[in-house]
Amino acid sequence: MTRTLYSLCGEDIARPFSPHCWKVVMALHHKGLDFEERRLAFTAIPSAENGVSKTVPILRDGSEVVADSFRIAAYLDEAYPEAPTLFGGEGGVAMARFVEAYSNTVLHPAIARIALLDIHALLGPEDKAYFRESREKRFGKTMEDVVARREEEIAAFPARFEPVRHLVKQQPYLGGENPLFADYIIFGALQWLRVCAGSIFMAKDDPVTLWFERCLDLYNGMARETA
Repeated sequence: MTRTLYSLCGEDIARPFSPHCWKVVMALHHKGLDFEERRLAFTAIPSAENGVSKTVPILRDGSEVVADSFRIAAYLDEAYPEAPTLFGGEGGVAMARFVEAYSNTVLHPAIARIALLDIHALLGPEDKAYFRESREKRFGKTMEDVVARREEEIAAFPARFEPVRHLVKQQPYLGGENPLFADYIIFGALQWLRVCAGSIFMAKDDPVTLWFERCLDLYNGMARETA
């Protein structure tokens, strides 16, 4: 069976950067499933799978087409129960929902305030115009104004991970001895920052950095190849 994951890139297709797509890339490796990744520019997404979604990731698995990273993860656990679980049961799904909410409301806005212009720089001309218009509408200000206090945001960034830091001091992963989808949610956010801005802006000995390095080492270090 051929699986296709539609993900996001800029002008350089070797640098996929979407945090949501990285969650699914990690999830597919976690499940041990082969797949082909088709990396699309922002403005090419409507052409994927007859416009099933305005955003990526989109997964085609045989006759099934699933959009949204969390829905894809839930689908993978249901469709491939014999492969390693992404959630570890119903409680793990609830935990991952909480982690997703934390990431989307605390981490993603902070990363945007750090890396918005870095993301813009990765895009082709048509995508640059789309990205500026859509993000300035979303934030209600120019991109330059969004990142005006970038250095202050970088200084405050490590503190936003205190719940994660507290946990990974005690165990290797959010999921315990092994990663679960909750790990990939936070990993996706930091990989987004790493690819776009070149750093995660935390000390090398920070427990969060050490956890992130463990995640980068997963699956033969495939995530390290994108930089």
